[in-house]
Amino acid sequence: MELRIFTEPQQGATYDQLLAVARCAEDAGYGAFFRSDHYLMMGDVSGEPGPTDAWTTLAGLARETSRIRLGTLMTAATFRLPGPLAITVAQVDQMSGGRVELGIGTGWFAEEHSAYGIPFPPLAERFDRLEEQLAVITGLWSTPAGERFDHDGRYYPVRDSPALPKPVQQPRPPILLGGTGPKRTPRLAARYADEFNLPFASVPDTAAQFDRVRAACVEIGRDPAGMVWSNALVLCCGRDDAEVARRAAAIGREPDELRANGLAGTPAEVLDTIGRYAEIGSERLYLQVLDLSDLEHLELVASEVMAKL
Repeated sequence: MELRIFTEPQQGATYDQLLAVARCAEDAGYGAFFRSDHYLMMGDVSGEPGPTDAWTTLAGLARETSRIRLGTLMTAATFRLPGPLAITVAQVDQMSGGRVELGIGTGWFAEEHSAYGIPFPPLAERFDRLEEQLAVITGLWSTPAGERFDHDGRYYPVRDSPALPKPVQQPRPPILLGGTGPKRTPRLAARYADEFNLPFASVPDTAAQFDRVRAACVEIGRDPAGMVWSNALVLCCGRDDAEVARRAAAIGREPDELRANGLAGTPAEVLDTIGRYAEIGSERLYLQVLDLSDLEHLELVASEVMAKL
């Protein structure tokens, strides 16, 4: 089981805060630093000083870290056109020396679209657009150097593209897809994903969705063993109950609720929860860290949990 750090900067964070978390995660031995791709806070927070752009952040971190992998859970397909997104991700991959991963989804948060003037089509169209974006992005990256790429698409037709720049990672940076949709999500994952991620889901719900994606893989002749299976869970770990309660209060949550729905408790409790996800095939956990000032939290989990996996 690999542990990765996952942040939600739309809740209020500066680039310097994110850099401090990424460097701490790298020094502590975590596998990756990921961030959400949102432009509006959620819940009862101010969101100040305001949103930071996901790919601008990752470009900066690409130059200020050296080992840790970098990515998004999940880039909203509504935010960016597929051609420019392919260029951006390939450039950040070059800037990082080949450490970037692209998590991408339909986009779901209607209010952030209206807050910043971003079109928000109905769900069926968002899925159609996501599927076409994946075809364009992977097509641009996989076109051999010196050849041209064309795509006859409804939303994103491409003509005579030089398909540059190329990412460092070949055949491409890993693509993450995820979510709970029972039909289109598994089909898209089977076709395009290197990793399938399920956020904030119970062990039974995770097992059921993993099975749907495995079945979709088999249906198109893909070996499900070639997919990485992962979850994202909110983190709240403490050496004792008092420390767990303190960290829960800092993020406005209750310890019992976090134990039931997240990755919470003492290191022994956290290890037990990780074991239950491992039993159903999860290979990677993204630890959602909501208090970005509490770097001791990351260090505790590294020394008392990750070191024992």
